[in-house]
Amino acid sequence: MINEIEQVALRAARAAGRIHLKRLSRITINRKSNSIDLVTEADRESEAAIIEVIHRAFPTHAILAEESGASAHQSDHRWIIDPLDGTTNFAHGYPQFCVSIAYERRGRLQFGVVFDALKKECFVAHRGQGARLNGKPIRVSATPNLCSALLCTGFAYDRRERRRFYLAFWEELMTRSQGIRRTGSAALDLAYVAAGRTDGFWEFGLKPWDVAAGALIVEEARGRATNMDGSEIDVAAANILATNGRLHDELVEAIAQTRPEADRRHAEMLREIKASA
Repeated sequence: MINEIEQVALRAARAAGRIHLKRLSRITINRKSNSIDLVTEADRESEAAIIEVIHRAFPTHAILAEESGASAHQSDHRWIIDPLDGTTNFAHGYPQFCVSIAYERRGRLQFGVVFDALKKECFVAHRGQGARLNGKPIRVSATPNLCSALLCTGFAYDRRERRRFYLAFWEELMTRSQGIRRTGSAALDLAYVAAGRTDGFWEFGLKPWDVAAGALIVEEARGRATNMDGSEIDVAAANILATNGRLHDELVEAIAQTRPEADRRHAEMLREIKASA
């Protein structure tokens, strides 16, 4: 069955990718939760195309998708879909966005694909069968420690309200690592860890569709993807950390050590806002 799963997932990802490329030159933007949480016609059209492909092949499977939410029915088989990860990038014509599709059986991730149509890069992983980029096996980097690492991260949609909290981690890890990149697509950030292009990634406030496929790709590329505290990953837990494995515990510890200061800065900001109201 896994071969059929892969065929359907790749067919769905390519259908979404074609919509991304078609819509890139003519974008209509709307806002969701706030002024920086965007959705475009490409998000909706590509999600509809993905769901159509999946339902044609597997009409009884459940789906969890960013724009349309969760299926009403229950199933041992579930697809987790981000039709356009990096919407803000896409809306500005910045070339860092993708489609992310994961398949899980009985709550365990089995297959993931992250497809960047613009760069023609397709990252794929089967549980227990390794990870590939455009058909060729990929592995995480051999970077041995945090001070030699290139990290990537992102900021949640409440970043204006919690900016001091998030920036505390950026500031601390900027001094502990070789560098940090903020690209705007969590799915691609995870795929890049898997491909050895970066050595580690952390982000708060993510959703299952942001991380499900990418986390499996990291693990199958012999890296580690966990919750922020180093525990076994729960894609619904919102806070993720992924690395090449060699520096994982060091990054977990750095995040934990920074957390009290981040909380203090956020509390201080809330007091200042209340005092000025």
